[in-house]
Amino acid sequence: MKIAQRPRVIIRDCRTYDVQKIRQIIREGLDELGLEPSGRTLIKPNCVASGDMFSNAYTRPEFLEGVILGLKDRDRGKVSEMAVGERCGITIPTRLAFEGAGYYPVFERTGIKHYHFEEVPQVEIRYTHAKRLRDYVFTPEPVAKADFFVNCPKFKSHPWTTITFSMKNYIGIQDDRHRLIDHDHRLDEKLADLQYIIQPQFIAIDAITAGEGRMLTPIPFPLGLVIMGNNQVAFDSVCASIIGLDPLTIPHVKLAHERGFGPTDPAAIDVSGDVTLDEAKARAKGFKVGLIRVEKYFEGSHITAYAGPPPETELTDYCWGGCPGALEEAIEILRLYDKECDEKLPRMHIVFGAYDGPIDAKPGEKVIFIGDCAKFSGRANNELISVESIYKHRSTKDPYHAKHDDIFAKMVSVTAKLTASRNESHFRLGGCPVSVAEQVLTLVTLGKLKNPYLAPDQIVEFNKAYFGWRGAQLANRLRGQKYQVHGPSARGEAAPEMPEPASPPAAE
Repeated sequence: MKIAQRPRVIIRDCRTYDVQKIRQIIREGLDELGLEPSGRTLIKPNCVASGDMFSNAYTRPEFLEGVILGLKDRDRGKVSEMAVGERCGITIPTRLAFEGAGYYPVFERTGIKHYHFEEVPQVEIRYTHAKRLRDYVFTPEPVAKADFFVNCPKFKSHPWTTITFSMKNYIGIQDDRHRLIDHDHRLDEKLADLQYIIQPQFIAIDAITAGEGRMLTPIPFPLGLVIMGNNQVAFDSVCASIIGLDPLTIPHVKLAHERGFGPTDPAAIDVSGDVTLDEAKARAKGFKVGLIRVEKYFEGSHITAYAGPPPETELTDYCWGGCPGALEEAIEILRLYDKECDEKLPRMHIVFGAYDGPIDAKPGEKVIFIGDCAKFSGRANNELISVESIYKHRSTKDPYHAKHDDIFAKMVSVTAKLTASRNESHFRLGGCPVSVAEQVLTLVTLGKLKNPYLAPDQIVEFNKAYFGWRGAQLANRLRGQKYQVHGPSARGEAAPEMPEPASPPAAE
């Protein structure tokens, strides 16, 4: 887990998704950084969602192919395996996301392997650093065994973490079971902790067409850039400055910097390329980030949202990493699939956290409490309502016993919950966090909207991918490949600490 002593970021002009142009840029970037792939070389794109409905949410196949070919051009016979690996958005098979992204033809043309991270054995990684959220986590075996790790994200906004550049792409190095653990008001800390698993030797972000405003359904923003680097904190800091943000206002970047993973000070980062930083900033002028509180997001719609603080109020008064952001993504997905979504939805009131205030619900308007930590005592619908928190501390969540979310099981459970409460003025949708999928299904049922999971043009491919995923998991269980223990932790020993940089970052 070596960290570059002098981080470098290269900004290159690239206006179109021309594979050969991207290949040349990547090859030249690797050469400038003095990098050659070796051993098990693993490329991690951002393929959280894909296809026509999510065309700006993922690393484009042309970009991925250019990266692969550029790496192959720099291979001096040291690569034992070159592969692409990813876990897309939870409950959706990565097979479906790869199909929608057009990745499989890329794998065939380039002759490299690929991994669906939810289908491979998971490896235990022990943490020993200070202020960690937990003592151990799990990551897919190809990540744990990678010798040369390439992070290949998409340049996007994010409703939970402001932006999703290189570090945020790490949420996809965990499968569903472990991804949702700590995906709450401590999400930025989770992301900082994940940095101890592996550091990329090379980063190349698809910023040709960036995505603003959201994560799954971003608005296209023509940025015309390929940005490369060799240090994640430095890289994300430069990307943040391009869109006018101070990197130290982005919590996961600030935390990783404070833990010695790299500098945020421009004076400590070498920036080069055929586009200057100032020119890149001019191109990105007006770029919208994703951090909007849920109450503001739904103003003027049939949904009135209310947000109280999550547990551990000494840390934050709002759960940026959990349920509120999932509701924002859910409504945007439904607006894509059903153009009459907003008109069909009945008036409803959705409450997050320990809310202490009025709920202006009229008789017949549902009040929905989202998440285990939802809490309220007061009047709504001309009646007294008392909802207590059922939140359980993160220390009670053991990664060894985490279970996969299943979209069909979610459909059944959400439908059953809504059916049982159809005559009730209010109900709770439990979980921590409550996923985008569950909130989509809730709104689908209440508004009689088109269900995106049962879209006629996708149902055949979805079922094919779903049963392929489950078949692979079954095969792993039959082979006894569920969990592995990485290195010294197999004997109960502590894994080594992340090394500090040779010289501390310059003071800000």
